[in-house]
Amino acid sequence: MSGVAVVTDSTSSLAPDVADRAGVVVVPLQVIVDGTSRPESFRPSAGTLSPGAVAAALREGRTVSTSRPSPEAFDLAYAAAAERGATSIVSVHLSGAISSTVDAAELAARSASIPVTVVDSRTVAAACGFAALAAASAARYGAGAEEVAGIARRRAAGASTYFCVESLEYLRRGGRIGAAQALLGSALAVKPLLTVTDGRITPYERVRTMSRALARLEELALEALTGSTGGADVAVVHLDNRSAADRLARTLRGRDAGGVSVTVSEISAVLGVHCGPGTVGVVVSPLD
Repeated sequence: MSGVAVVTDSTSSLAPDVADRAGVVVVPLQVIVDGTSRPESFRPSAGTLSPGAVAAALREGRTVSTSRPSPEAFDLAYAAAAERGATSIVSVHLSGAISSTVDAAELAARSASIPVTVVDSRTVAAACGFAALAAASAARYGAGAEEVAGIARRRAAGASTYFCVESLEYLRRGGRIGAAQALLGSALAVKPLLTVTDGRITPYERVRTMSRALARLEELALEALTGSTGGADVAVVHLDNRSAADRLARTLRGRDAGGVSVTVSEISAVLGVHCGPGTVGVVVSPLD
């Protein structure tokens, strides 16, 4: 292992094989369904909850909520990294304005046996995931903790995130968007487009149909790619809406002028609880 280990949380929406290849340690958040709490995972098992399972629970009207990892979960991750030979850790997490996950990481960092730098990415989902992957790449090439953390912050700050939800009700329930905004979206029967601004989920604009929403997401992704001369990572993400995500990804790949990698993945189960089934989004993370 390199001298700097990189840790992130499961809302970064990194597929397990991607995280494993990059050497990124993923600490799971919890999903609570009808009072039973289980860690989220992209690898379905008896003890975890996958994005698909959460989408089904939401559609069935079950009571679903989320919680951050405990400081003890980070204690274990940091201790394991030290045992594998890391001399320092950079811990990259979703926005502290959305979740207290960063707080749990900082609590654990205070008692870790090696120095831990906690990075509040001020963003969510693949935008945070790409920042963690960039940090891990720099660590593998010998960068020190300060440089690794700086790379994570720059990649996160440079990313653009847009997504469309079927309803604002799930975001309202979780307190991620105001009740008045949710009511307006429902009353007008629109497909709300949202973005991440200064670490918070904010309304961007409203469109009438999913087809128009996908077209608008394409336009916004292409605008974000303009001027990115060094290439970019692009993620099309969804919850229980693979067909729409695939259509958007095909269109973006068809417009690719080179230097752009487009992947399709589910968002994490925890983010799915707050966005709801049918969500489709796009993240553009310039390499430069």
